[in-house]
Amino acid sequence: MRRFPGAILSASALAAALALTGCGVGAGAEPSGTQATSAASANAGVDAGISTTDTTTADSTLFTDGASHTVSVTWNEADYAALIAAYEADGSKDWIAADITIDGTTVSNVGVRLKGNSTLRSLSGNGSGAGGGMGGNAASSGISSDVPESLPLLIRFDKYVDGQTYQGLGEVSLRPGSPVLNEALALALTGASGQATQRYAYTTYSVNGSPTQTRLLVENPDENYADTLFDTAGVLYKADADSSFTYQGDDLATYEDQFKQLNNKDSETVQPIVDFLKWLSEATDEEFDAGLAERVDVESFARYTATMNLLVNGDDMAGPGQNYYLWYSLDTKKISVVSWDLNLAMNGDATASPEAQLSIGGGGAGGGMQPPGADDGGWAPFAGAAADAGGTAGAAGGTGPGGAAPEAAAGAGGGGRGGNELKERFLASQAFQSVYDAAYGDLYAQLYASGTAASLLDSIAAVVPLSDGLTAEELAGETQTLRTFIQERTDALKDQV
Repeated sequence: MRRFPGAILSASALAAALALTGCGVGAGAEPSGTQATSAASANAGVDAGISTTDTTTADSTLFTDGASHTVSVTWNEADYAALIAAYEADGSKDWIAADITIDGTTVSNVGVRLKGNSTLRSLSGNGSGAGGGMGGNAASSGISSDVPESLPLLIRFDKYVDGQTYQGLGEVSLRPGSPVLNEALALALTGASGQATQRYAYTTYSVNGSPTQTRLLVENPDENYADTLFDTAGVLYKADADSSFTYQGDDLATYEDQFKQLNNKDSETVQPIVDFLKWLSEATDEEFDAGLAERVDVESFARYTATMNLLVNGDDMAGPGQNYYLWYSLDTKKISVVSWDLNLAMNGDATASPEAQLSIGGGGAGGGMQPPGADDGGWAPFAGAAADAGGTAGAAGGTGPGGAAPEAAAGAGGGGRGGNELKERFLASQAFQSVYDAAYGDLYAQLYASGTAASLLDSIAAVVPLSDGLTAEELAGETQTLRTFIQERTDALKDQV
């Protein structure tokens, strides 16, 4: 694994772990310089990390220098109005051109579009939202089209300029909510445990000279991310929010939109996923126990499922948002799961047991619940934190902001409503109980019992920038809320692991 080597973190190793997860202290390496678009701008482009050729993201100071950043976006107001109108009309997420300035360096003509599902439905203002389904309103989701700096966005540097990157990055996701300490900490802990994750950075953010907000930028997986994720070659697939982790026949076209292939498109297809889903649908319990390790990296999957429980994240691969990536190793011919969209992690029931199958969409044994306006943005206890793709909120036993009672969620199943046969059968199987228990105990020791979670939280909070939308008092309150959760989770599991 190239990006996130595992380590059991002691206090002396904490700074190195922080650097790996995007909230480290100390300066990162200089960005790789590549050819710019013209002779006049070549030196400036190289110095700023702007490139029109492929390059590595390993040296991106956006994520590794441990400092907060300043980001501003400018776009044509008429284009923005058309973007909002298109979404309100039929749920379309149209691209518009914009200029983005990062720490004083402007990247021109980037692509920007809305990102999310249930959160965005609140833009309709009627609770049902564009495209139907459960939504909310601007107050519950924390976004409004009248406050464009509040919206979750996908920023694509090469949408209109072929090959354009910023410090090797092709895409970044501007996450909803502020300051979403829980999402940053969940990302940091996942990386610190040695599992693949995404890098992130805090920034003050504005649109067309608006008041500033404190927002989280997260690396959005693309082809370069996929190609550099592990030491061995493989294929990365993104599960769509409306995907169904079920066998639906042999026609590959049925699956291509549900599991978007990010890399190796010239030589590979979605066939390995289809083959696995067919086997999964036909395997008896005995065949599942005997044959899973031939098809899935069982140790890695045990760590993934244990981590989701430890982080109290019910919006994972079994959640209604279908928040996960699948990695197919061309070397081992096995599938692994990569986590995505952790902004509903680390809230809800801090006393959930290692055996609890947490859920927020009705799937699984956790008895999921859904508050109003939930999603990759619906609600969360950290000032409007939100999930990226169609999720709902809270873990088993959780409530909405201010203790508000949540609404009951939709039932389990595919199509973005929660549930995942692989995860459910794996956790129910006695054959894999020992590997899960071992992974859980190891991760608990690394992340909670060692004090790593609390130390990472302090380091993260120290670099979160204040803004027009976030005061020092509010940040301190959010930090204390999460610190209390960490202590409660640590204490609750101490005698269960």
